[in-house]
Amino acid sequence: MDSIRDWFRRHFSNPQVVALGIVLVVGFALVMTVGDMLAPVLASLVIAYLLDGLVDALGRRGVRRSLAMTLVFLMFLAALMFTVFGILPRLSNQLTQLIQQFPDMVARGQEALRLLPEKYPNFISEEQISQVFAALRTELGGLGQRVLSWSVASLMGFMMVLVYMILVPMLVFFFLKDKTEILDWLSGYLPRERALSALVWHDVDRQLGNYVRGKVWEILVVGVASYVVFRLMGLQYAVLLATLVGLSVIIPYIGALVVTFPVVVIAYFQWGWSGEFAWLVTAYLIIQGLDGYVLVPLLFSEVVNLHPIAIIVAVLLFGGLWGFWGVFFAIPLATLVQAVLKAWPRTLAA
Repeated sequence: MDSIRDWFRRHFSNPQVVALGIVLVVGFALVMTVGDMLAPVLASLVIAYLLDGLVDALGRRGVRRSLAMTLVFLMFLAALMFTVFGILPRLSNQLTQLIQQFPDMVARGQEALRLLPEKYPNFISEEQISQVFAALRTELGGLGQRVLSWSVASLMGFMMVLVYMILVPMLVFFFLKDKTEILDWLSGYLPRERALSALVWHDVDRQLGNYVRGKVWEILVVGVASYVVFRLMGLQYAVLLATLVGLSVIIPYIGALVVTFPVVVIAYFQWGWSGEFAWLVTAYLIIQGLDGYVLVPLLFSEVVNLHPIAIIVAVLLFGGLWGFWGVFFAIPLATLVQAVLKAWPRTLAA
């Protein structure tokens, strides 16, 4: 008991450490308890944070903040309209076509599997193929039920999209416009002894800004490059697959491996084992290689390097807690943990 008391006294006797702990606990509790209800607000905060970097960049070039904010917000609205009315309808159309073609793809896949015992009798038996078919039937039955439940809930999802379309742009505008007033109001509720919290936030803010803005650019560059290649080579569902490839960069290491499967499968069912298939796979691997060895070092040169194990653990942990946003911010959140651990003993030693 004395050792526990000594540990608390040694680590929490500093009021700045206590203030940092309170800020972290309260922030975590708010996200966990009311995060779903405040999802539009949190999404607007993320978008406003991204756009504020562009506003500051224009300000450093002599543009008044009000004018810079107006220009950036109009760019955001134009991008939003293009996404909603230009990209989403094509995504929906191609997804519908893929679902309609899916039974034919399954049948062709089953036919190819039935031929394997004849071609490779020493490696694959008919009994193993029968077990695979049984597992596929079970999975397809569950998939049908999930598609049915998704279609029933699609109306509610459409209503949520409408809510986001109205609330998010309005909230983003006010977050940008009244940034100073909001920060001043919020600082009035923070502990006075917050020098350590400010130190941690300064480090995290720098890393967070670099990472999130770089990740958005990476999604755009990889997605557009994939679409151009898929379109030029005549691959079906180019918009859908390019969108998946672009979004896959959100999840380091794992995303690229997962999204490779649908790209290769659709290319195989379109061309079979042919030259077109080989060229498509080669071009796709070149895009992934350029992303990993050229684009990522260029965009994230100022981001603190984390060990791959730490990145994977962060993706699993925060993705399990907060879904998409947890995965998207897994590395910044891991950076937050790293910044807290780095600042904590240094302050205590002082």
